[in-house]
Amino acid sequence: MDARIARTRALSLKHPSRKKQRLRKPDVIYYPTPPETVDEILRIAKIKEGDVLYDLGSGDGRIPIAAARQYGIRAVGVEIDPKLITEAEKNARQANVSGLVRFRNEDMFRIDVSEATIVTLYLSEKLNVLLRPKLLGQLRPGSRIVSHDFRMGDWKPEQTVRVPWGNLYRTVYLWTVPTPRTMKKHSR
Repeated sequence: MDARIARTRALSLKHPSRKKQRLRKPDVIYYPTPPETVDEILRIAKIKEGDVLYDLGSGDGRIPIAAARQYGIRAVGVEIDPKLITEAEKNARQANVSGLVRFRNEDMFRIDVSEATIVTLYLSEKLNVLLRPKLLGQLRPGSRIVSHDFRMGDWKPEQTVRVPWGNLYRTVYLWTVPTPRTMKKHSR
């Protein structure tokens, strides 16, 4: 038994990529959130001291980095594309917020988000709906969920803000995780 364990360890040192589970392809194409929209996402989230922000599908890290830089809170970016993780880590170093921000090259459907008090999304309505049971099941009541451009199916947002963008606009939606007593109508 000990020889088999030693051989497994030796193989994992030679081939570190075998150690980590291979991630699937991204669900959406990366498109950066405009700076004015990042600012509105953070404003509508009503960030306060002690908050922890999780950005699911964090791309180049602009939302977690801005949250750390502007509000001094801890932030976690979750991104399935390893190239974007490398870019995000570089951006965090350049912004001098590496101590507050970390990036995880993981599948957003498989991570635990229970430490978050704010979750930000720029995905699609379909993905938001698929994530909704996880978010409602793991986040504490009062946690905020903010989505750029996409709703959460039939769960009505508490606040909707239109952000000017050229001749068009971006939409930012806010939901608050309800108490267990009122949860049933939101968890579908």
